[in-house]
Amino acid sequence: MATSLRQRARARFDRWARRRAPATLPVRFDRHTIYVLPTRFGTFFVLVLLTMGLGALNYNNNPALLLCLALAGAAVASLLQAQLQLSGLEIHAIAAEPVPAGSVLRLRVHARAAPGRVRRGLRVECAGQAAPLSLEAGAGEAVLALPTLRRGWLDPGRLTVSTTRPLGLARAWTYAWADTPLLVYPAPEPSGPPLPRGQGDGQQSHLDPAGDDVHHLREWRHGDSRRVVAWKASARRDTLLVREFEQPLGANVALDWRMLPGLDHEGRIRRLARWVDEAERGTLRYSLWLPGQAVTGPGSGPAHRHACLRALALLPGESGAPH
Repeated sequence: MATSLRQRARARFDRWARRRAPATLPVRFDRHTIYVLPTRFGTFFVLVLLTMGLGALNYNNNPALLLCLALAGAAVASLLQAQLQLSGLEIHAIAAEPVPAGSVLRLRVHARAAPGRVRRGLRVECAGQAAPLSLEAGAGEAVLALPTLRRGWLDPGRLTVSTTRPLGLARAWTYAWADTPLLVYPAPEPSGPPLPRGQGDGQQSHLDPAGDDVHHLREWRHGDSRRVVAWKASARRDTLLVREFEQPLGANVALDWRMLPGLDHEGRIRRLARWVDEAERGTLRYSLWLPGQAVTGPGSGPAHRHACLRALALLPGESGAPH
């Protein structure tokens, strides 16, 4: 019962705090969005000061009373200093490179602040993970390792930036939220059949000095090796000619959802994700057909790989997916 009450109270506070927080990045923290409360040590320190003050008043001990007031002043100053550690701090980017489901997502929180104020002991927390935030020359970043369980969009939720400096008597904290959710690729199938063979009329080639086939003859240019000179052709034409070679790239590989009728919905996604990675490692041109979507490709390279894996990651679940 007590746990559910705390959860409801925290949920209400989160909604209230998020309404007050800026909706988009960059977000700059000021006194209206920074919260300060005593730590456990700070609460104990206050109780000790109260006991000391009551004893000093009871026994009319002026030196003890003076010491108590001096310590109380230092404690109040530490509250203000803890707030100033966060005041003026700006979170200007929250991003992460997509990773396969089941891997660790490295969430990068980029921050900056105006130079001139030393900020120490800053800490960023998100989804139960925490990392220090160090600012050098007014800028820095914190990297949090977030676990991923399933493909698709991942909302990291609320990020808490906090500090207990300088004396550990108070904790000052504030909140920030990512502009957009983060993408998690589908986990590739651990093992399975090899890539399907290239199909269609996508047979291509490119010029390559180490190729096997002669592409054409051209006139000699300064810097050409003597080994590529076509001596017989040069003698017939009375001019120095060299051979240019080509290397075949192979036919386009078609990765088709309909080629995998024996697998379940998620099994097809995992196998296609593995084939995308294998085709990319083999520098092959490939296309991807998914139900209800336009054909992606053919193509190759990091941008094409991202487009294919993104389409697989955002494919609806089995209950809402067409066949």
